[in-house]
Amino acid sequence: MNRTIYFNPEKKNALHNFSDTLLRYIKKTKKDSQTLVLVCIGTDRATGDCLGPLVGHYLAENLPAEFPIIYGNLSEPVHAANLAQTLDTIHLKISAPYIIVIDACLGCSDHVGYVTLSNQPLEPGKGVNKTLPSLGHISITGIVDEYGTENYTTIQNTHLCEVMKLATFIANGITDLISYHHL
Repeated sequence: MNRTIYFNPEKKNALHNFSDTLLRYIKKTKKDSQTLVLVCIGTDRATGDCLGPLVGHYLAENLPAEFPIIYGNLSEPVHAANLAQTLDTIHLKISAPYIIVIDACLGCSDHVGYVTLSNQPLEPGKGVNKTLPSLGHISITGIVDEYGTENYTTIQNTHLCEVMKLATFIANGITDLISYHHL
């Protein structure tokens, strides 16, 4: 069943519920032979689009070295210009990758500040009319701002505070999951 769940980081137990739901999704679909790979999409050159690299940076600094492979951080971002090459590299290096993708997105005003978790691939760049390869067994997004007619401008001018709050929530949820379940 295709399912996207919304989490409000401001709500009590949201982090616990996010980690538990992510674990359930992984356990339902990941085979033991697959290697867990995180792909954190975005760039630090646009405030609203730096969520993925911030999550990747935080995870790389706070998880043990034996943790699954992470692509995308502040110093080596995965973005529109190198996404296809990054996917090729992943498939060359890892025979059976299980990809969790993390990215910023725009949404309706009622959902700004929420995190989504889906058991479906992500279509990155859709909000700014870019055609990029879809990816991921599981996708996580942070809704950083409101979708509208000037999405490229919106993503450039998003408040960093909102992005940091969402990136911290996502990174903490993944860190908790890995720390307790050793995926």
